[in-house]
Amino acid sequence: MGFKSSERDQTNQQNHSGAVLRDGKEILIQAFNWESNKYNWWTNLESKVPDIAKAGFTSAWLPPPTQSFSPEGYTPQNLYSINSKYGSEHQLKALLQKMKQYKVRAMADIVINHRAGTTQGRGGMYNRFDGIPLSWDEHAVTSCTGGLGHRSTGAIFHGFPNIDHSQDFVRKDIIGWLRWLRHNVGFQDFRFDFAKGFSPKYVKEYIEGAKPLFSVGEYWDSCNYNGSALDYNQDSHRQRIINWIDGTGQLSAAFDFTTKGILQEAVKGDFWRLRDPQGKPPGVMGWWPSRSVTFVDNHDTGSTQAHWPFPSDHIMEGYAYILTHPGMPTVFYDHFFDWGGSIREQIVKLIDIRKRQGILSRSPIRILEAKQNLYSAIIGEKLCMKIGNGSWCPSGREWTLSTCGHNYAVWHK
Repeated sequence: MGFKSSERDQTNQQNHSGAVLRDGKEILIQAFNWESNKYNWWTNLESKVPDIAKAGFTSAWLPPPTQSFSPEGYTPQNLYSINSKYGSEHQLKALLQKMKQYKVRAMADIVINHRAGTTQGRGGMYNRFDGIPLSWDEHAVTSCTGGLGHRSTGAIFHGFPNIDHSQDFVRKDIIGWLRWLRHNVGFQDFRFDFAKGFSPKYVKEYIEGAKPLFSVGEYWDSCNYNGSALDYNQDSHRQRIINWIDGTGQLSAAFDFTTKGILQEAVKGDFWRLRDPQGKPPGVMGWWPSRSVTFVDNHDTGSTQAHWPFPSDHIMEGYAYILTHPGMPTVFYDHFFDWGGSIREQIVKLIDIRKRQGILSRSPIRILEAKQNLYSAIIGEKLCMKIGNGSWCPSGREWTLSTCGHNYAVWHK
């Protein structure tokens, strides 16, 4: 059920007042990892805002800001308390003020699929939220996770009460909270956590209600494997992500898990994977680049969780790909700040080239080579790149080498 993304993108370029998906210049940084809650994070990040801005990032995705049952923030309890393991309300507001000063948008991690109960209700389960703002009873919890609400409209997040978004009072309260994050706290962008857990039509309602400048959903689905081998064709995988984007009224972008899954296999010497049967990039980026948020690793796939890590000795090939290609690239905190000055300088150089050559989320791409040890492509009019250990350079004197590193090179006109 795939479609031609270029047609899709042209028709939807101007939708919904343009306030939601900006101009295609987005370059994101995930500004935390799984251990960040241990390090006085808001204050630590505040000192890094000038570096983040100077590198050219438009938006920094921050960890969940609210008080949570678990220190990482993904089991929120009192949504209106922004004193968390990452720091105090005062420290968070100081960070957001600094980001505003440096024109880096703050992206809030919106965790609304599940919520940690405060008191035992029906069946002796912690499925009530008493004594805190948004003091919901069991009707706010899906029947499949111990509540009196309806069945879940998505996948189940086990171990915690899952919120029933089909309830009018729940949606009204969530929209009120999202507006508070936007207008009182100062977040501008949203990242929707565990987007598989509830119908995307509710995401549409939340975006329309709170009007973030930019939204991205974490629709994380397993790629298609044959045993332990990744299938070449991931069309059904990317179609599921695209169906989710469609379900949000096309108001939200989505993380391109398809591209990540394929790219991290390709860099091991399977670069033929990077061209689909239609000659396009094989991820969401190849079908709907203006809604594709590309990345190499995040706090779940990498960091100390390492659920699905990118091969560490190929990390720069990964960045050379996503930072030169359509879609909206995301750089992971660890790679930028913890993996040493050389990696950071290479990433900064690639971002700089992307900006100078005017590469946007929907820039056209022509794939020139996609074989075992080599991938090369021309993006836009004035950028050419290759990754892999195969030797290659563009024909024609008009191309000048912009930058190169281990198994990658970029040229410009």
